[in-house]
Amino acid sequence: MKILVIDVGGTNVKVRASSHDELLKIPSGPKMTADQMVAAVRQQTADWDYEVITIGYPGLVVHGRIATEPHNLGAGWAGLDFQKAFKRPVKIINDAAMQALGSYDGKRMLFLGLGTGMGAAMIADGVLEPMELAHLPYRKGRTYEDYAGLAGLERMGKAKWKRHVTDIINLLKNALEADYVVLGGGNAELLKTLPPDVRLGTNANAFVGGCRIWDPAFSVVEPELHQ
Repeated sequence: MKILVIDVGGTNVKVRASSHDELLKIPSGPKMTADQMVAAVRQQTADWDYEVITIGYPGLVVHGRIATEPHNLGAGWAGLDFQKAFKRPVKIINDAAMQALGSYDGKRMLFLGLGTGMGAAMIADGVLEPMELAHLPYRKGRTYEDYAGLAGLERMGKAKWKRHVTDIINLLKNALEADYVVLGGGNAELLKTLPPDVRLGTNANAFVGGCRIWDPAFSVVEPELHQ
């Protein structure tokens, strides 16, 4: 199966096909609408060979559909029929979950994304479940995200932030009985010393995950949208 993977970000939309080595970057930003993204990808991959598409989306995905508009992009994402727009079968997954799926090496894996916030996903025996851990209480009336996210880094400084992130990694790893932890996100590289059974992921894993979602050996448990 020839797969096109689209990793939607607030700065760039990154595009790669399983049949191509080229990584295509399309500038995005706060004014890029969903229709504009589709038009740009279709135009710039017109001579690429692909049968199906995976979209990694920076927001909530429920039952394979975008449930909320993004914070750092334009409008029109939640209501668009991407399969109709691309004229191809399309699967949509949260972008952190897509990178988690591509980072998986078996057993029980916890993925933590250290970026603006704190994304999280758990994979056990090939079943991926996005997890909402960021807003659970951690200490002093603040959440895990308040300490591990960008706001915590800016508030506490790098040295103190590292200590708390290491503490959070160990707490969640033990609580969820994970065999190992993979760290993603732009701030993960600030951790020069990692706890045992913890490693850094790479952005390339997002494209591996975008292909794996079509593999019947893997499945995704999607969150329910509560009103």
